[in-house]
Amino acid sequence: MRERMTRRGLFGLTAAAGGAGLARWDAPGDAVPFGPVTVPPGDPRYEELTTRAYNGRYTGQPARVRLVGTPEQVADAVGEAVRDGLRIGVRSGGHGFADVPDHPDVRVLIDVSQMNAIGYDPERKAFVVESGATLGQVYRTLFLGWGVTLPGGTCPDVGIGGHVAGGGYGALSHRYGAIVDHLEAVEVVVVGASGRPRTVIASRDPGDPNHDLWWAHTGGGGGTFGVVTRYWFRSPGARGAPATLLPKPPASLRQAMVAWRWDDVDEVGFARLLTNYTDWHAARPDADLHAGLSLLHRATGEIRLDVQTSGDDPGAVAFVDDYVAAIGAGVGAEPAVQAFTWPWLRATTSSYPGLSRYRMKSKSAMLRRPWTAGQIATIHRFLQRGGPEFYGAGAYLSKFGGRIGRVPADATAMPHRDARLSSFFETAWLDEAEDATQLAWVRDLYREVHADSGGAPVPGEAYSGAFANYLDTDLADEALNTSGTPWHEFYYRDNYPRLQRVKARWDPRDVFRHRMSVRPA
Repeated sequence: MRERMTRRGLFGLTAAAGGAGLARWDAPGDAVPFGPVTVPPGDPRYEELTTRAYNGRYTGQPARVRLVGTPEQVADAVGEAVRDGLRIGVRSGGHGFADVPDHPDVRVLIDVSQMNAIGYDPERKAFVVESGATLGQVYRTLFLGWGVTLPGGTCPDVGIGGHVAGGGYGALSHRYGAIVDHLEAVEVVVVGASGRPRTVIASRDPGDPNHDLWWAHTGGGGGTFGVVTRYWFRSPGARGAPATLLPKPPASLRQAMVAWRWDDVDEVGFARLLTNYTDWHAARPDADLHAGLSLLHRATGEIRLDVQTSGDDPGAVAFVDDYVAAIGAGVGAEPAVQAFTWPWLRATTSSYPGLSRYRMKSKSAMLRRPWTAGQIATIHRFLQRGGPEFYGAGAYLSKFGGRIGRVPADATAMPHRDARLSSFFETAWLDEAEDATQLAWVRDLYREVHADSGGAPVPGEAYSGAFANYLDTDLADEALNTSGTPWHEFYYRDNYPRLQRVKARWDPRDVFRHRMSVRPA
């Protein structure tokens, strides 16, 4: 395949092959693609573009924002920034928890959000997705066009650009693996030792001379190797018509939203609830069910369990009912339950109130074994601490593993194939005056839960580390990470030296960097 293909050429082929969702590129005549657009401070669009960060603690102040519409425009924007000696930040969906594109040192913010076309590429026999597309757009177009999907995350407004690069997973991953397990190729604008940008396509084929760059984008994190402009997806070994090349989702989902009132749950019942949850999933690692337990702060008034499984099975209703009963057995409180069956696409892409522009702090830990009784007691204590100001605080636990765990840890850059549970600690608030109080709460909780391993989930018997898409800059701060384990071991483990070699080859000038980007070897 050519190293670069124009948007018109690629999507014209797609339309001729019966693609969907690409009408804007099929119009008669020479349609003019979006961009480039340069937005400086003072422009009425500047505030809109610099306050798109998911975390309200961060607002970038770049010298210019470059909105781009083609890989060529991306390369031009990168080349100008390198020539001017300006640090680059890249934004897709803007859903990151840290200040990667919003750091004060970022002077040129490249926004790829308008590069969001999705289609089928008959030359590569794979689905192509531009890096600015959101997960919701991807799910909708793939499903309506071909009846297929990707096992990505459950938040529809997350941009696919960073989600894939970090090794994203979601509600269907227990059945189909992580999203990177279906990554066929990636197109990246990189900068060599000369300082000149070029656009490279790297594929899954081990014989591809660019294969290492593909591998780095299967969990090595965003903002490290270059600017991703396109991804191609095809399941390993898949052949035939487009509708056979990616997983098919269920036609419907059976879902249940379960809530226990804090006033009805004592410490013994709380411990029983968590033990029921972890024991059930430990005994059934391949169960066709996605369930997340939200251990919300007492200020919210309740503890929640969100459950979903395929609604196509005639036994789905009884299966979910039995599951909810098993998790709540012996808790000593009756939960409120809302259960329903509805179409998969509608359930998957439904909008819900997010925390955008809330100030927040998030910290993750991938678990190889359940929390101990002592850790559960610590979590319970923190969830009772403080008052209504902690309405946005909590600890979260979700199932991991299944098909994800059947892939070797070094086959992709995402090493957490041995994790069985994914845990997450977070607090969110509005008032800047609360920063110190809120940060202390979540940091103290995290430190005490992981006290036996130096205050952080050091990879070993109990933990697999932390997840790259949930960047936590505390792990790079020796004053906050007192475990003695460097930050990169949490995210990449034994894969880090190889990532460093990829970095040295493809970004020798360290053009694409942030506080937790891979360091050149």
